Amino acid sequence: MEENIEDKLRVQLLRAEIEELEAYRHLAVSITENAKGQALLVALEKGFDKLAALNAARKAVIFTESRRTQAYLKRHLEEHGYKGQIVLFNASNADPESQQVYKEWYDRHKGSDEISGSRTADLRSALVEHFHDHASILIATESGAEGINLQFAALVVNYDLPWNPQRIEQRIGRCHRYGQKHDVVVINFLNRKNAADVRVFQLLSEKFRLFHGVFGASDEVLGAIESGVDFERKIAEIYQNCRTAPQIEEAFNTLQRELDEQIAARFADTRQKLLEHFDEEVHERLRLNREQTLRQINRLEEWLWNLTRHELQGYANFRPDQYAFHLETVPEGLTEDGVRRGRYQLLTRVEDGEPSFYYRLGHPLAEVLIGQSKSRQVAPREVTFLYSQHGTVVSVVRTLAEQTGWLSLTQVSIEALDTEDHLIFAAFTDDEASVDQETCERLFTIAGTVGTEVEVLPEWRERLATATETATNAIIEEVAARNNNYFEQELEKVDKWAEDLKESLEITLKELDAQIKALKKEARLAADLQTKVDLRRKVSELEKQRHRKRRDIFDAQDEIESRKEGLIAEVEARLKQKVTKSHLFTIRWIVR
Repeated sequence: MEENIEDKLRVQLLRAEIEELEAYRHLAVSITENAKGQALLVALEKGFDKLAALNAARKAVIFTESRRTQAYLKRHLEEHGYKGQIVLFNASNADPESQQVYKEWYDRHKGSDEISGSRTADLRSALVEHFHDHASILIATESGAEGINLQFAALVVNYDLPWNPQRIEQRIGRCHRYGQKHDVVVINFLNRKNAADVRVFQLLSEKFRLFHGVFGASDEVLGAIESGVDFERKIAEIYQNCRTAPQIEEAFNTLQRELDEQIAARFADTRQKLLEHFDEEVHERLRLNREQTLRQINRLEEWLWNLTRHELQGYANFRPDQYAFHLETVPEGLTEDGVRRGRYQLLTRVEDGEPSFYYRLGHPLAEVLIGQSKSRQVAPREVTFLYSQHGTVVSVVRTLAEQTGWLSLTQVSIEALDTEDHLIFAAFTDDEASVDQETCERLFTIAGTVGTEVEVLPEWRERLATATETATNAIIEEVAARNNNYFEQELEKVDKWAEDLKESLEITLKELDAQIKALKKEARLAADLQTKVDLRRKVSELEKQRHRKRRDIFDAQDEIESRKEGLIAEVEARLKQKVTKSHLFTIRWIVR
């Protein structure tokens, strides 16, 4: 009897919830004009006016959270004067217009180094190029906030403003990056009537300083929260648990106090590290003006640049101030790889209008030069690193000044479902003190001279080999730990999905049972035969539906087991690792 009452109560609650949802749907359908969409038209007009005042190109990047909103904005803007000026950018870009843009781009660049061979990467390149050359507006979902360079655009519109400050920083960073010639205008949409929305924006703007300054939020500020997802979760809890303005105010005040403490601690830690590791001149050295900043490159690009200068000696003229070079003669054998004469320039450099090939990791010329240098047999030699002439302080290298030792470099490839490449340094001073990986990497940022060939004594060769083996095993253990975490997380997802599916089906079955029971009772009490027949027909249909739902439970269990088996097979494949080691060189090092 008690179970029957609980079932009836559950059915009543479900029906009440359905009625509430239907009311929301009716309200949503009744809305014929989107005020936020109308506001976007005003925002774009003002934003484009600001770009004109800055003498910047008429280019706007609009970020939204969903593809449905993206499609709506495209329709809405096309209906209000922007037809033919819009590019969509999302995870798949399967729409006919994007595919046509890709086809035209592919035909235009066929046979050139612009085509990477990856359809996904080439499609993204095609859309960015179309936006650069032919469109005024790019509407992007979150996939547009990662891995693309839009420094030719100077207007960012956060139509949907995420709570995660790191995601906002990524969005703005698509345009506000090296090579941007204008101040970037950022327009954020905010519901000022919503107290929680207002406080979220206040935290993002004032506490994280996301929309101010030359570089946006600092690493110390964003690093203080450790995970933007964690910050997002705390905001979500406030939205779920607080219902009144005072509750919202108190919750956000508590959160802000926590952030104040974290950010202050992060700044204090950073200041302490600066004082411990840098000279008094460090502040002067860090005060780079805008022009200097535009000419900085990251460490990976610098390694590629230095390797290219070495490998193309006698074949190319280099312009270090522009990170560009002109290939005068194609080395023998490289013509087959599609390498052509002409001007090459690193991707992140400021364009000066001169036509050039974009030079980067993955470019055919870069791949050939890297492979060429890696395959070269190098005899052990003496290398003197001229730290005293470096000009800036590198603390970890300074500790090696006037010391000597041995160093070897080995490439380790770990193949499973994915392939990972690692460069492993093994190094010691003559006093047998181990030199860590970071110090070795920094050491090779110092200019030096190559001396005579040397003989590696057996004891040093063995010591270096043992250190390399130890580092390799550590990496293998790290990969195994990652795979273990991946397996646990994926298995937990499958289990939760299984529980939700089972519970959902069981609730549906109980509801059907209750409906069938109620109809049978109604049929028994019906006065006329036609009513009885009609009710019994409904009962029959519901019983068929219940039978199908029961079959669905068995099908769902089969699917769950299939997913688990697939996950286990994937993990087993990851466990079948193939580790390949390739020794690159050994040197006798001296730091002067």
